[in-house]
Amino acid sequence: MKKFFSIYLYTTIIALALIALWVYITNFTDWLSPLIFPSPDIVAVAFFKALAELFQGFGSSMKLLAPSVLLALVLGIGGGLLFGVRPKPRKILTPFFNAFSPLPLTLFIPYAIALLPTFELASMFILFIAAFWPIFLGTIQGVLLIDNHYWDNAKTIGLQKKDLILKVIIPASSPLILNGIGQSLSLCFLVLMTAEMFGAKSGMGYFIQYYTDFTQYDLVLAGLIFNSIVILVIMITFEKIKKRMLFWTNLKNEAG
Repeated sequence: MKKFFSIYLYTTIIALALIALWVYITNFTDWLSPLIFPSPDIVAVAFFKALAELFQGFGSSMKLLAPSVLLALVLGIGGGLLFGVRPKPRKILTPFFNAFSPLPLTLFIPYAIALLPTFELASMFILFIAAFWPIFLGTIQGVLLIDNHYWDNAKTIGLQKKDLILKVIIPASSPLILNGIGQSLSLCFLVLMTAEMFGAKSGMGYFIQYYTDFTQYDLVLAGLIFNSIVILVIMITFEKIKKRMLFWTNLKNEAG
């Protein structure tokens, strides 16, 4: 706990100040409608009453998100390594990568709904696209930015393809690969919430939309808080994993 506050002291102070402001505005002023902006105590009661439903929605959301991100990891890293080490195919296909990767995901939604038999598959397809491009392009960029002395050392000791990939290419390009994964996670949560709010029958986004339709804004805010906590925990966990995997960059920075 002491370590936590030493790191997040100012973050905690800001969070408490925002809660105090929320209490003041909702209980001691008439600036906001109490129907749309209930006080923190009302939201807290709604939050704990709906906790089982919120976790059920979390499970539904992860059933869509996890397979999509996992497939994007396999194909994105694998494809990025393939094109990263092969200049000729990369040069031929780079215009296509540049043309398709910036396209808004909303453009694919009508085709996903029309071609795939269920909402779940359509959502997973869109989530896969959202996750794939940052990982794929980050992997290619990571391979291209590997220092020449890594390649020279690999040639000197005679590393073959498998060892070259596992012991040189992946570790050296891992900072940009992991950055791409972080971008993918952020984008996927945005896409997931939006998709579930408009077409799902369960999930974290569906929870918010459902209770918005019934003007139960205490539960809407409870859903927003729960979603924020989930995303925060996942992103913090990912950052810790990333930091551990890139321990050698931290040592390098400390030495510098």
